[in-house]
Amino acid sequence: MSSPTLLILAAGMGSRYGGLKQMDPMGPNCETVLDYSVFDAIRAGFQRVVFIIRRDFAEAFQSGIGARFAGKIEVDYAYQSLDDLPEGFSVPAGRTKPWGTTHAIRAARHLINGPFAVINADDFYGRDAYERAAAFLLRPRTQDATEHYAMVGYDLTKTLSDHGDVNRGICRTDENGFLSAVEEVVKIQREADGTIHGNYLNGERRPVPADAIVSMNFWAFDPSFMARIEEEFLHFLQERGQEEKSECYIPTVVDALIRSGRADCAVLPTTSSWFGVTYPEDKPHVVANIQGLIAAGAYPTSL
Repeated sequence: MSSPTLLILAAGMGSRYGGLKQMDPMGPNCETVLDYSVFDAIRAGFQRVVFIIRRDFAEAFQSGIGARFAGKIEVDYAYQSLDDLPEGFSVPAGRTKPWGTTHAIRAARHLINGPFAVINADDFYGRDAYERAAAFLLRPRTQDATEHYAMVGYDLTKTLSDHGDVNRGICRTDENGFLSAVEEVVKIQREADGTIHGNYLNGERRPVPADAIVSMNFWAFDPSFMARIEEEFLHFLQERGQEEKSECYIPTVVDALIRSGRADCAVLPTTSSWFGVTYPEDKPHVVANIQGLIAAGAYPTSL
């Protein structure tokens, strides 16, 4: 069994944050959230990290972030580009942003040849989450017709922002703890009356259950998932490729594979707390949480 790779989605533009939040210092010695992610990944058993970035900030990212991990873990880069599309497709007029998280993972298709996990660059997932994902990826493979994936699940109420709306993959699980359905819901926010509402993919804005388990984009995949992404992304482009702002989300792809019976997805509960930076006002909360974990001995003062 080959050692797992950590694929980090770091190409986001940070439009709501006002800058490249994946490079913004959060720790006491200018550590970024990425520094803690890679630190946790290394001690969980990951031996390689692939950063998905954009070419326009590649030099700054590689010298400011990637260089920190030299000698600690193998580092590679893949580049998400708007015009990186399957043969026969082109960018529609007026489109300026890439095609979502599925498109981002696809950018690394030539670099992945073993089990891998996927995370966001700006989310703090916690040590236990990485250990559970690594254990799943290192388990003996079941030889059957079904592909086996996993997702680290978090409580929705612990992942909201007090400063604006967020996007989340809302999950349903069966009696065995496997994902039965997942739907990307956008603009999730707690309303003035305390209820939580979001926009579903069918365009409706309706309540989101407060006890929902959500995907924070921490996934564990077999390498075969890259082939499934290509198939589902092609289908997405055929259906919605001419829309100016359509996006293909990882939860949507996983949901389609589950519904077709081609894959199952274990939901890995974690004792870790999640926190992240969607808005500038979220930063003090992240800084305070990191300081608390350092004080508790979970992380050294300096990584």
